[in-house]
Amino acid sequence: MNTNVRRLRELRALSQRELAARAGLSVTTVNRIEIGQRKPMPKTVRKLAGALDVSPQELLTTQPWLIE
Repeated sequence: MNTNVRRLRELRALSQRELAARAGLSVTTVNRIEIGQRKPMPKTVRKLAGALDVSPQELLTTQPWLIE
């Protein structure tokens, strides 16, 4: 999931600060999720998915179109 969050955020040209604000999370939380230091709770996954305009399922599963 951490890779999906980072790649989707970058595709939408958002900074971690902007994504955090959209999702109602702290920048530290977004950063820790992106680098794999924190596994998000379901509520956090829903917030991130909404902020990135994807479904929670898309955020949690490997998306072929996000692979480099």
